[in-house]
Amino acid sequence: MTTAGATPSQGGRPSAHAPLYVSDYGNNQVVTLPARGDDQTPVPFEGLVRPTGMVGDVDGRLYVSDTGNNRVVVMPAHGSGQSTVPTDGLSRPLGLAWDRAGNLYIADSFNDRVVKVSVASGTQTTVPTTGLLHPWGLALDAAGNLYIADFVNDRVVKVAGDGSGQSTIPTVGLSQPTGLALSAAGDLYVADSGNNRVVKIAESGGQTTVPTSGLSDPLGLALDGCGGLYIADGFNNRVVRVEEAGGGQTTLPTTGLNTPTGLAFLPTGTRA
Repeated sequence: MTTAGATPSQGGRPSAHAPLYVSDYGNNQVVTLPARGDDQTPVPFEGLVRPTGMVGDVDGRLYVSDTGNNRVVVMPAHGSGQSTVPTDGLSRPLGLAWDRAGNLYIADSFNDRVVKVSVASGTQTTVPTTGLLHPWGLALDAAGNLYIADFVNDRVVKVAGDGSGQSTIPTVGLSQPTGLALSAAGDLYVADSGNNRVVKIAESGGQTTVPTSGLSDPLGLALDGCGGLYIADGFNNRVVRVEEAGGGQTTLPTTGLNTPTGLAFLPTGTRA
């Protein structure tokens, strides 16, 4: 599942025909943009205030950072019966990620930490990190390594899944990184919001800028698993799609978005 930044590297790639979920920050709602060209549809959440990061699981549940309410809410498959994920002391939660073991990771931004919540037991723990300042986007790879957009420190850090500690991903010139997306090939995409661009950190090393035009405060990212990279172009109130291979930018048909912030696809195998 993708989130305000992360792709479904652990839960399977989304279908080419799966709807794209968008957290419509300024309108306090989440909407879907169907791939087949239908009109956008609001997801029936209640009481959202400034929603940001999103992630889904293979049972069709959609988790949303209800940032203004300092909580994470979840909607089950078929869109009924919203509930709040049990957490303790969140302050401006942003990016979300999900692992195969059923743990939800939350970028607890104003507490300068990432927490892990076992959805089965409700147990919350703090991921061991050093020096984070307002973490934003999260992504997990198949080995359980956690990537964190460290917004104020202008970097992306990696917390090793084997417990060997934290490292900084080699990057050049990042400014206020927000959303993250990790491809099946291991390439990491970073919304470099302060520079109005998206950069790609290749699995083999090396940084390039994704060819885009006219971005203004890009925030969430998502990959469709079929060569498409989606960008929440925040201050332009739109979502754009570009080819991972380069070029081919298009603007998705939307109505009335106000600072779109998070993007997500449900993973394949979803029971919805």
